[in-house]
Amino acid sequence: MSSTLFRATPLLRGALRASGAVKPASATFVRGKATLPDLSYDYGALEPHISGKIMELHHSKHHQTYVNGLNSALDTIAEAESKGDFTKAASIAPLLNFHGGGHLNHTLFWENLAPASREGGGEPDGALKKAIEADFGSFDSFRKQMNTSLAGIQGSGWAWLVKDKSSGNLGLVTRANQDPVTGQFEPLLGIDAWEHAYYLQYENRKAEYFDAIWNVINWKTVSKRFEKP
Repeated sequence: MSSTLFRATPLLRGALRASGAVKPASATFVRGKATLPDLSYDYGALEPHISGKIMELHHSKHHQTYVNGLNSALDTIAEAESKGDFTKAASIAPLLNFHGGGHLNHTLFWENLAPASREGGGEPDGALKKAIEADFGSFDSFRKQMNTSLAGIQGSGWAWLVKDKSSGNLGLVTRANQDPVTGQFEPLLGIDAWEHAYYLQYENRKAEYFDAIWNVINWKTVSKRFEKP
């Protein structure tokens, strides 16, 4: 039995509590069902940068699969723990990490997007702009470094702009598959590098997708996360 599985589960459960999938009640936690979040824009609102068909499949099919998988994993773990079968509970931990991470990552992802005709695109301002310039040299340099990180992901994964909780400094991290950002880093902006995020529109030209998505980044949402105490 791997102790790594037990270490990973509390980290993810802490993030799930923050997202509402696990709710605090006194000294214990009462789990509610994870649900697919609504979007604040229509599926076609991000065109031409991200097609409506991609958004519909990505949100209603792929994200829903992570929600279903998360609920199933939590139910299985709860049942196993109630029977004292901790070996089985540990064996489900990878599914909790994958589906729970998929749910958390996509929930943040949808909030980070907005139609170019509304809040999407452009550059951040205020404190976030100053922090990006201080830690990356310029916004253009940050965007290039983010795209380089995305292009370097082998297979499926995410690239994230993060804030170090101790120093307050910004940085870039990548995560394989659906591994969530946890520990010392606070996720501010994530870009999905899975093929399902772009292939129907961009096929194998994923670099074009990485360039296009900047036109629909909602910097107001990213700034709120950055300024959060």
